[in-house]
Amino acid sequence: MEKTIKIKEKNIGQFVAEDYRTAAIFKKYNIDFCCKGHRTLKEVCEKKGIDQNLIVDELEIVLNSNSNQSIDYKSWPLDLLIDYIEKTHHRYVEEKIPILKQFLDKLCRVHGERHPELFKINKLFIASSNELTAHMKKEELILFPFIKKLVRAKLDSQMVLQPAFGTVENPIAMMMNEHDNEGERFRIIAELTNNYQPPVDACNTYRVTFAMLDEFEKDLHLHIHLENNILFPGAVKLEKQFEIQAN
Repeated sequence: MEKTIKIKEKNIGQFVAEDYRTAAIFKKYNIDFCCKGHRTLKEVCEKKGIDQNLIVDELEIVLNSNSNQSIDYKSWPLDLLIDYIEKTHHRYVEEKIPILKQFLDKLCRVHGERHPELFKINKLFIASSNELTAHMKKEELILFPFIKKLVRAKLDSQMVLQPAFGTVENPIAMMMNEHDNEGERFRIIAELTNNYQPPVDACNTYRVTFAMLDEFEKDLHLHIHLENNILFPGAVKLEKQFEIQAN
């Protein structure tokens, strides 16, 4: 009983940070584990009117299984996690954006008259692609290098000079706010696409585009989860171990 209570009071993001296999359960119940991972299971279930015991039972099955399918990102050094995020998720976004833009533009031209929602989807994706591109550059040029500097300073027992943005919590707050924006955009895209289910008259390009959007959103969820629930809290914790010197 006590264990069940603790599970209900645990943050969604913590579950996924400790065992990514739990993400599939939250996805099943349409629970946002990345942008809104700070909420407790109890809080989310009460808001959505979901029977908490159903989710607790499913979580316990996954958590008590001995499968090694889940990657333990939480155990990775922060600099390794940053390299992984850049080479896996940032690169993925950069590669898929131009393809999806081209496909969505074609769908609007060919099918827009019968499916006007395509214009809204296209507009949302263009906005998202522009914001994500700028967002990733800010991480790569400002936030990530400072976190790596903290990691090196810790290993070498060195001091750290205070950056222009003050504390690492400031750019992190900005990045998390931008994550929220992208999460909301894709929530609307998912609604407009009927959760990426193409209409009966859809051509092959239509089907491929929706499948790619679905994949893009899934990748974005993992991307945001790794930053919001693992990298950012780790960076804040690491920075607090230093006596930051002003320039």
